[in-house]
This record gives sequence, C-alpha cells and structure tokens, in this order.
Amino acid sequence: MLLRLSIHTIVASLLLLLSTTGVWLQPSAVLAAPYFEDGYLGLTQTELHQQLGMPQAVRDRKSALRVFTYYAITDWEKYFQKLVSPENGEDVYTFTRDGVEIQYSFSYTVDPNDERENRTLSVRLVDIEFSPAVPLAQIPTLVPEFHPSGDPASPSFRSNIWVLLFIGAASPQARFIVKEASRDKLDWTLAYQLFSLQGLPDPLTTKALIDRMEISTQSVDLVKQRQRHTHDSILNPYSREFSQHALAPQPPAAKKIPVPKYAD
Repeated sequence: MLLRLSIHTIVASLLLLLSTTGVWLQPSAVLAAPYFEDGYLGLTQTELHQQLGMPQAVRDRKSALRVFTYYAITDWEKYFQKLVSPENGEDVYTFTRDGVEIQYSFSYTVDPNDERENRTLSVRLVDIEFSPAVPLAQIPTLVPEFHPSGDPASPSFRSNIWVLLFIGAASPQARFIVKEASRDKLDWTLAYQLFSLQGLPDPLTTKALIDRMEISTQSVDLVKQRQRHTHDSILNPYSREFSQHALAPQPPAAKKIPVPKYAD
C-alpha cells in the first residue's frame, strides 16, 4: 500500500510539473506554426492536408514556362510521383467565390540534408489564379489569406506586368524555404506579387485587372540593392493616400513638339 501511494505521488508530481512548464505542449505547437500571417508558408504537406483536406489534383511543371500537366490525386500517388521528385508535384485546390473561379497551387521544398526516402515537404510558395481576371481592389475579398497593409509607406513596387507588396516583420525561420544563394545574409518578409497578363496601366489604378498572385517570402533589401532597375517603388495601392492620389485631377499631358519632315 505504501509502495502504491509513493508511485502515485511521484506520477502526480511529474504531471503537475509538466502541466505548469508546458513542456508536453511545445512540439506540436511549434511544428504546426507557419512562418507568416498568410497561414501557409512553412507548413508541411501533411499539415496543409489537415487544414484544407486532400487536393482535387496535383500538377507538375514541365518547363521553366508556366506549362503544367494535371493529375488526379489517386493517379499521382499510385504512379506519377514515383517518376519524378515528390517536391515537383504541386497540390491544387479550386474554389468559387463571388462568381470567380480561384485555383490555389502549393509548391514545396525539402531539406537538402534530409536523406530519407520520404523527405518532409514544406510549403514554399502559394500560386493563386483568377478566372476571369479581377480588379486589384477586389482581391482582398476573394482571397482570405491576403491582408494588405494600409500604410502608404509599406514597401511596394511595380513593373509593367506585376505589383509586389511586402507586409509584416521578417522571419529568420523563413530562410529555410528560400532558394537564393545569399539567403542567410538577408531578411525575408511575407510578400504578395500580383500579375497582370495584359500589362498594368500607367498610372496604376485599383481597377487594373489581375490574373494571378503569388504568396511567397522575398527580401526588401534584395529588391533595393540588386533589383532596383526592374522594381519601381510606388505608393502602397491599398492605402487611403493612393486612392486620394488616384482621384486627384492629373495635369494635362504635355504636347510633343512636332518634328518637321524634309523631302529626301
């Protein structure tokens, strides 16, 4: 009786210690946490499937261009994933919101130091396509994971076909999903890149049509240091100041001086 009481007392003491320190809760909480507020980047494929369910299809990129082959999930798991590296398969989910077909595709990366046959896949990029194309202003209502900053000074850039937005603080853990050679020397922040196949108007307006967006992690320092010739800094298009600037009357375009034509 005394022995049983002693064992019971010891076990109870250990349980009390674990509950107060929280040791037994740490592994699952840490492993399941994404890197950023988007909720996806950094999740393992298993964790993503637990969150969204099994994908409707898997696609495989066939070249550097956007050329894909789509497979039913059963066919991919039984046969096709054995022919290529598992990280080449992108899980595809399709939703319809406000009459717009929205396709999510999740790209993965692996730890190069992991030599196991079934290496853990982690989400490195989310590709979201819209059919038909939608105005820039409508995207926050169609993509719940998209929370653009309202700060006019939030780092924002554009080219003739895309808008690049940064948001939030950098995450040291996000270096794991970055392929850049100098990833350990830079800070990596949540980034939204919105693409227009028809090209963006100049000046940019929130009515510009967007066909596709990517949720990834990019570096503001990399843009400013190495990509400044291709990334034009702009006012955050989701800020109130941008809307006010767009509504303000624009000065008339200066007329070009006609160039006289001379006979040969």
